[in-house]
Amino acid sequence: MSHPVPPPHLTYDELLQRTDAPPGSSWYLFTDQPERGMANFAGPQQIRRAAQEVHDGRAFNLDHALDAFDPPMSRARSIPHHRITAKHEQARDDVLEGFHLQASSQIDGLRHRRASGHGFYNAVPDDEIAPRSPRLGVQLWAETPLAGRALLIDIDGLLRDRGTPLDHTTGPALGPELLDAALEAQRCRVEPGDLVLVHTGWAHWYLTAEPGARAAVRAERRATGFVQSRDFAAWCWDHRIALLATDTFAVEVLPVVPESDFHASAPEDDGMMHQELIAKLGLPLGELWNLTALTADCRATGRWTSLLTVKPLNLTGGVGSPANATALR
Repeated sequence: MSHPVPPPHLTYDELLQRTDAPPGSSWYLFTDQPERGMANFAGPQQIRRAAQEVHDGRAFNLDHALDAFDPPMSRARSIPHHRITAKHEQARDDVLEGFHLQASSQIDGLRHRRASGHGFYNAVPDDEIAPRSPRLGVQLWAETPLAGRALLIDIDGLLRDRGTPLDHTTGPALGPELLDAALEAQRCRVEPGDLVLVHTGWAHWYLTAEPGARAAVRAERRATGFVQSRDFAAWCWDHRIALLATDTFAVEVLPVVPESDFHASAPEDDGMMHQELIAKLGLPLGELWNLTALTADCRATGRWTSLLTVKPLNLTGGVGSPANATALR
């Protein structure tokens, strides 16, 4: 099955000039599987190319345990309670109770955020965003899994080499220029259809920090991430990436920076960028990914690419899901 891509000349700046859809959106531009959004950039050609990235036969799990973030950064979520049951003493079943699908390593589906004043991606009606309704559900990325060439961008390593390591207690805001600087240092470039992984070290820091530090950033909802800017949205679109995943809590910095470009368009979230990336561009976002071991291997080998598979739960109408992500090298 082919995955047509929007005309290559259509830049993010041109998306901002659209009058047939929300400005800054990719609505209606993907014609084959339109509700998969920018995941369409990783089609058969990209998967075949990515298979060439497997050299040593090593597999890397990119998911933290379901109960790793205890308590989760989001106060609306909790870790699942795992209960084992038995119909008789020779057999066991189990059930997860209170299973919040986005409490650990996750992928945000396109029904996670509505574009304020416009609606869900591709104008899918609000009443179709319901359990067991397939519209924009994460099962679309399970039925045709996200797969392709992963490119890891090591911002943590870049800043350590500069002698200015990130202080995650302060929740630093990162600009897209750091992505370009890290790519230059790694002697890499983004290719259309890449699944981009950004390593900041935040998740590892959070999981190993002393309890008081964790409690403080959680209480203040403070986390390292990307600054809310049109420049960042343009970086994602103009590189034609199929996924952006980070080891941070929300991809974007929290609290939202005062100079956010989106205060007017996302007043419900104080100017967060989720609506621009998810609801307008249709970009799959990965959060809280476990990139520590993969990053160590990339640094040791000098190779920053791998074959990546991302298989969300096949949950019809799911808003988000554990990422179930595996990198092969």
